[in-house]
Amino acid sequence: METIMNIGCMEIVALCGINDLSHMLLFQCCYDGVSRCAGCQGSGFKVQIRQLGPGMIQQMQHLCNECKGSGETISDKDRCPQCKGDKVVPEKKVLEVVVEKGMQNGQKITFPGEADEAPDTATGDIIFVLQQKEHPKFKRKGDDLFHKHTLTLTESLCGFQFVLAHLDNRQLLIKSNPGEVVKPGSFKTINDEGMPMYQWPFMKGKLYIHFSVEFPNSLSPEQCKALEVVLPPKPVSQYTDMELDECEETMPYDVNIEEEMRRRQQQHQEAYDEDDDVPSGGQRVQCAQQ
Repeated sequence: METIMNIGCMEIVALCGINDLSHMLLFQCCYDGVSRCAGCQGSGFKVQIRQLGPGMIQQMQHLCNECKGSGETISDKDRCPQCKGDKVVPEKKVLEVVVEKGMQNGQKITFPGEADEAPDTATGDIIFVLQQKEHPKFKRKGDDLFHKHTLTLTESLCGFQFVLAHLDNRQLLIKSNPGEVVKPGSFKTINDEGMPMYQWPFMKGKLYIHFSVEFPNSLSPEQCKALEVVLPPKPVSQYTDMELDECEETMPYDVNIEEEMRRRQQQHQEAYDEDDDVPSGGQRVQCAQQ
């Protein structure tokens, strides 16, 4: 018996977990009025024979609907009002599920012999399967954590400083080195700030920070001139002014590439559907008689 247990990253950082559930418990009653099922003669199955044709029959075996496959029945007068003849009653049970630090998504915690009980049947296990919930700030990969952070263009060029609230509620002050430029898409890592390692809780993985840079939508001529003073010079064109005058001037425009690809795919699909509607064979044209 497997049970999904949803759990967040913050809960995997610390020991936690208590779960209550219902299961079936054997009830010592209704044993005196037990008799062999007359419908299946105690086998638990019924056999049905069908005539398919001359000399052809089909034999099918199915679970007995009178004893539900047990081979035994209990008369109405002997049935216990609590179990109604099933010999089991529901019971509430509280299990302490210890989620240890660093446990992984999909990891199982087993409680042997705690599943539903049934007459003449070995009791199975209850297995809790950890299912890790998504976190708004962190993404877990093994023992490592990944965090996305957006910088302004000024921060990427002139340095940044920000506070990151960690899973254990500690506040991390994260700063760049003096004079360091952070490029869009670059990563930085902090050792021992990832997830605790399973069965090695005092050891931790790494925290990776993935940086993106938010650029301004436009700049004034004055701002451009000011930037040209402090930034590296533009590359010198390898073409002469005369050669540039002969070039055809074009102006690129902004595009949402995902919407563009969807639109292209839809156009291709519509063109493909139109081709399917055209008959494969052309019409025959008879020659005009002279």
